[in-house]
Amino acid sequence: MIKLAFLCGISVAAILAREETPDKRLQNAADSFQEIMSAPDKAIPRKLLNRAQCIIIVPGLKKAALGIGGSYGRGFVSCRTKGAHWGPPAGVRLAGGSFGFQLGAESTDVVMLVMNQRGLKRLLSDKFTIGAEASAAGGPVGRDAAADTDILLNAEIITYSRARGIFAGVSLDGTVVQGDKEENEKLYGRPLTTKEIIEGTVGIPPAARVLTSVLGQYAPASRSNSSQKALRAFA
Repeated sequence: MIKLAFLCGISVAAILAREETPDKRLQNAADSFQEIMSAPDKAIPRKLLNRAQCIIIVPGLKKAALGIGGSYGRGFVSCRTKGAHWGPPAGVRLAGGSFGFQLGAESTDVVMLVMNQRGLKRLLSDKFTIGAEASAAGGPVGRDAAADTDILLNAEIITYSRARGIFAGVSLDGTVVQGDKEENEKLYGRPLTTKEIIEGTVGIPPAARVLTSVLGQYAPASRSNSSQKALRAFA
């Protein structure tokens, strides 16, 4: 058992060593989201997207070491600012869960919509487990897909994945979402927390504009300031 854990640790370390820079990962996140949204009949419904307070994008999430189940990935979360535009992204890590690989894919793109104040509170805590600490539901897909009232009212987070070109709502129960201070330090020059970035204490780095620009293209500024009200409530 100890030997297996040791080998898993070596394998995970090897994965980390091969990872892209934050700039490259930001570009991959932007490209992934743009590809997903470019086909309206197979994309996230705009009604849901426009109501989202934050969007988490993890491009190229990988199977865990030695193929023993689980997954690992790094990406970014951006939330609406006081002006309802998309704010500076914070690094996030996903770990655990065996989702998104039903078709034998080795890599999966993950998108999560944080829909309400409860979901935002989880996000600001810097670490939570989907299904155990945050309620989540696989989201509908398509231009005319019904944005189920129960989903909007009850789910804190709406979850999707794309594997082998197929994009669909998927359960991410058991997945741990954690702030990535290492990534934030590379991007902002200091190890900021998710809360410090989302609360707007930093500007958008030039490398991050590729992502916030794409988010603004498909989910333009909203008249609602609910996310900022939630931020003030949890500050």
